[in-house]
Amino acid sequence: MLRLLVAVCALVTSGALALSDQPQEIRIGYLRQPPSKIRISLIDVPAANDGLAGAHLATEDDNATGRFLNQHYTLIEKVLGEGDDPVAAMNALADQGASFIVTSLDADRLLKVADAGQAHGATLINALAPDERLREQDCRANVIHVAPTRSMLADALAQYLVWKKWRKWMLLAGSHENDALFAEALRHAATRFGAKIVEQREFKDTGGARRTDSGVAEIQRQMPVVTQAAPDYDVLVAADESEVFAGYLPYRTWDARPVVGSAGLVPTTWNAAFDQWGAVQLQNRFTKAFQRPMTAHDMQVWTAVRMIGEAAVRSGSGEAGKMLAYMKGPEFSIAAFKGQKLTLRDWNLQLRQPILLFDGRNTVSVSPQEGFLHQVSALDTLGLDRPETKCKLK
Repeated sequence: MLRLLVAVCALVTSGALALSDQPQEIRIGYLRQPPSKIRISLIDVPAANDGLAGAHLATEDDNATGRFLNQHYTLIEKVLGEGDDPVAAMNALADQGASFIVTSLDADRLLKVADAGQAHGATLINALAPDERLREQDCRANVIHVAPTRSMLADALAQYLVWKKWRKWMLLAGSHENDALFAEALRHAATRFGAKIVEQREFKDTGGARRTDSGVAEIQRQMPVVTQAAPDYDVLVAADESEVFAGYLPYRTWDARPVVGSAGLVPTTWNAAFDQWGAVQLQNRFTKAFQRPMTAHDMQVWTAVRMIGEAAVRSGSGEAGKMLAYMKGPEFSIAAFKGQKLTLRDWNLQLRQPILLFDGRNTVSVSPQEGFLHQVSALDTLGLDRPETKCKLK
């Protein structure tokens, strides 16, 4: 009996020790809508795992650090179909223990999920939607933004154009709502940094099919006409988020002018050619794992998932409340191969970050540009600053 009692005690003790050695589980949700396949160029059509691949790589990176702290990260993915309810999908992720949910959703779906997520105590990290209103009049205290705003992208481009002394712009905008929003950001950037828009025109989307036998000839005739008889200008600035016309502008304008904005020289958070500040090792790891280049969307999702891991490590806790408090605090930063640490703007929870200017093959420059100063951070010269904000976090 004594031997049996000793054996039972030993078994209970070893079981308790084994239990205490179990890593702390941190579940990360990823709620996404499939990427649009509408692109002017076939080589720009996104992969089915665009964004998701970035999430998987970041989860591996989180676990590489977490194993030293007895933490384990699990990624839980939900994909929304055209008519699916985003709130139901978010509820399913929360029910599986995901207190932090990275999202690749449009603005309307994101707001629905954010408002419903408050009841679960869920924090969303926006990795896709660039809409200014999500950081301004429609800002939410439970939504952190990794994706840059349109104004951040426009300001990054404007700084470079002004630095180049290309101050006279012709603005050509598409006829869709998102095109108009980007055009407005470009107009604001021109005013902010001292450029002048000498001509504004709209490109009407008539729904023509250009992938026909006569398509190239049609484009070659149409693009010069769209840009002819303009006042003297230095650069053609295109606002075409809808992927209707901008990709056809380079080398087809009436006057010999560079094209920037939605084609030509494009502001972005990442590109496959970026190789500074240790980025090559991330690019190589991504390409090896997924057999394709890393996109800006991949990088934004990667950053969002890494922010969660960084908060857990630095706060020393896997508890959601402590992680969020640290993430929103003044000590938080994330390294993302951009040459400096990225931090959150406390007035609207937007991640400060440099913006790359990409010409399709090389990184031409990185904004903010030298000489554009700010009393807090040069990164705050990109996008709406604290005195301009309409955000009241609640």
